[in-house]
Amino acid sequence: MRLWLAQIAPRVGDLAGNRARILAELEKAEAAGADLAVFPELAITGYPPEDLLLLDAFLDAAERTLAELVQATAGMRVAAVVGAPRREGKARRNSAFAIARGSVLCHYDKQALPNYGVFDEMRYFTPGKEPFAVFEVAGKRVAIGICEDIWRDEVAARQAGANADLWVNLNASPFHVGKQREREALIARRARAFGAPVVYLNPVGGQDEIVFDGGSHIIAPDGTMLARLPLFREAGALVDLAHGGEIAPIPEEDEQIWDALVLGVRDYVRRNGAEAVAIGLSGGIDSSLTAAIACAALGCEAVLGVRMPSMFTSAESLEDAEQLARNLGMELVTVPITGPYEAVVQELAPVFARWGKAGFDVTEENIQARLRGLVLMAISNKTGRMVLSTGNKSEMAVGYATLYGDMAGGFAVLKDVYKTQVYRLARLAIAKGLGIPERVLAKPPSAELRPGQKDEDALPPYPVLDGILQCAIEEQLGFDEIVARGFAPEVVAKVLGMLHRAEYKRRQAPPGVKITRRAFGRDRRFPI
Repeated sequence: MRLWLAQIAPRVGDLAGNRARILAELEKAEAAGADLAVFPELAITGYPPEDLLLLDAFLDAAERTLAELVQATAGMRVAAVVGAPRREGKARRNSAFAIARGSVLCHYDKQALPNYGVFDEMRYFTPGKEPFAVFEVAGKRVAIGICEDIWRDEVAARQAGANADLWVNLNASPFHVGKQREREALIARRARAFGAPVVYLNPVGGQDEIVFDGGSHIIAPDGTMLARLPLFREAGALVDLAHGGEIAPIPEEDEQIWDALVLGVRDYVRRNGAEAVAIGLSGGIDSSLTAAIACAALGCEAVLGVRMPSMFTSAESLEDAEQLARNLGMELVTVPITGPYEAVVQELAPVFARWGKAGFDVTEENIQARLRGLVLMAISNKTGRMVLSTGNKSEMAVGYATLYGDMAGGFAVLKDVYKTQVYRLARLAIAKGLGIPERVLAKPPSAELRPGQKDEDALPPYPVLDGILQCAIEEQLGFDEIVARGFAPEVVAKVLGMLHRAEYKRRQAPPGVKITRRAFGRDRRFPI
């Protein structure tokens, strides 16, 4: 049996575009002599369509698109399995349709609806009733499953009764570090239990905060890998089950994170209709890494760096930002904020004198940060460039960021990247020829909003901070459990207090690429 794995990048809501993508792959599959082409979960609508699924007009259009695809197979030899929503009375199903020669051979409704992390399918869908659906192609019995079905032991146990020659599992499985290894270990276990090869088909592309990383694969009944498509790029591949196919390598962890960030930025910017971006370049490591990722995603000609020095900006920071722009080949402009800062402080002086505390404090620091946000957003309005904010997960976690200041922007590239990871990724960027100056990595991190300021004046050292945050966020451990890991109780108490108090800021932050198991936003939902 010859399979065509269609690892495509569906776009949410783009029904016409998705139909064209599917038809293009069907034509390739037909030309290659494939018996069956397999597409991702909800390939017709894109994933996750969210409240579009509550609109009858959207579901009408999805049904018309499916009918057009069915009709397109009338003159083809190849069969296909494609994901689409299905209405049954008042119920909506997350379904897969086997189509061939102008007709629907069968459909399967997803049974296990995930309702955790980034998933909320129970808001939209009703679980399927039948344990499996089987159709015949090339003399073989092919059974269908959808994503979460294969992760649930009780569902998989029912599906093992299908006695199929081949299982195809349609997915929309978002990336996080280590996810591909988890998938492949699971599919190997299921292939042994089913006694048949299992096809795991996953899409590619960025959708808001989620990145789909591909990595589609086929595993034989003995648990061995028959074929694997690349991670983080679209691919179509013909695989003969008798002989297997190419097995693309799995990149190292930091390489996967880099690829996810680049793909997430590219798709978010392009799919929102922007052609270029603007980034505030401070000469620090976060903005330097953000610029390098943006150049890799969009091309350096589409990236504008903006230096916004104040009276506290060091000469070294100005030089490092200029060197970075020169190394990357991106444009750089300088818009000083000292004059606007002095004007704002002068105008506010009567108010501060009557009701405020005397002296320079966080108020004056935040005025600088907010003036920088104003400059960047003005450039965005006038030029159409999307502003990429540069804060990392460590800062977002503890609120070490200024609301309406350095948090301003359309997309937060490093929102799910801890500071310790930022340094590793900066080294990777240098290895890729994206010339972040070495001095940027060597100097102590500083917001430079007052004389001699260093991040560690307000925060624990980043290795300690990140260790505590990972325990609290990714592992969901409590105070006593984190202290038992060897962290000082007073430091843990301080960090957890900052984490919870900063929730109101994170609610107002732009979206950013999810790379960890538990990102801020859809994954982690705490009350303010």
